[in-house]
Amino acid sequence: MDALTLAQEIIDGRRITREDDLSFFLSCDLKDLCEGADRIRAHFVGEKVDLCSIINGRSGRCPEDCKYCAQSAHYHTECEVYDFLPEETIVEACKLNESEGVDRFSIVTAGRALTGEEFDKAIHVYERMNRECKIDLCASMGFLSEEQLHRLHKAGVTSYHHNIETSKRNFPNICTTHTYDQKIETLKKVKAEGMCACSGGIIGMGETWEDRLDMAVSLAELGIDSIPLNALMPIPGTPLEHLPRLTEEEILRTVAFFRYINPDANIRLAAGRALLTNDGETAFQAGASATITGNMLTTAACATIRSDRKMLEELGRDVTPEYWKDE
Repeated sequence: MDALTLAQEIIDGRRITREDDLSFFLSCDLKDLCEGADRIRAHFVGEKVDLCSIINGRSGRCPEDCKYCAQSAHYHTECEVYDFLPEETIVEACKLNESEGVDRFSIVTAGRALTGEEFDKAIHVYERMNRECKIDLCASMGFLSEEQLHRLHKAGVTSYHHNIETSKRNFPNICTTHTYDQKIETLKKVKAEGMCACSGGIIGMGETWEDRLDMAVSLAELGIDSIPLNALMPIPGTPLEHLPRLTEEEILRTVAFFRYINPDANIRLAAGRALLTNDGETAFQAGASATITGNMLTTAACATIRSDRKMLEELGRDVTPEYWKDE
């Protein structure tokens, strides 16, 4: 078996499961693996690249102890700390991203879950963005209940993000204040609500290649629609600050086999794009079909979105959001 033959089998209907010999992905030729992943991407997802942007709606003081995170209250970092942002700030950011042609806008909040008055504020701002904007809306607010997810959905949120971060085996090495199974339960609630489920993780946290493969299969088993892949950028003050950065080859191999195992999902580049040639161009030729873009509410965000659009258009990809096509 070679990577291109396997790619054609996946296009023809085969699906990779835990029963398969996943070690193949670690030993096969990287160039063929990436080419096969690109063929699978072209067949199942097509040329459209899904661009999403985020705003950090509440920052710092998180009680969870995730070892990679600057916002955890357990570590001493240079993280900004603030409560839920003013509505006008969030709406302004949303409209800026819409004007630049981003497909989806998300409010991300630090903490175990957004609750109480701050959650009510989030609902209000989503209702307003849904009225005033055409851009798709996403949320990432931790361990929400069925009722909270339903309220978000009614307010116009069509996608919910909740990373599993790593394999079930490795998860206790990364976080001890909540469990992998709690994350899985939250994602099942998202799917039950009928929202787009967005979940991926971080590579380069000291996990094995087998952990990365396990995460890819777990996401396939859950039927995840959008899979953000982050390459760890070690943050001073966190327990993982001294870990070496991944090589481009490691990232590309991971992106590619995630595509083989999740053929019709959006494989989304997230943190760590700076470790790749031309900010991710190589990964878009190795199975990636989506990315996080921009940089909060700054003029630099516009420059980043425009440079991403230019790079992707030069690759022959479609970066026109549906709401522009409707016009």
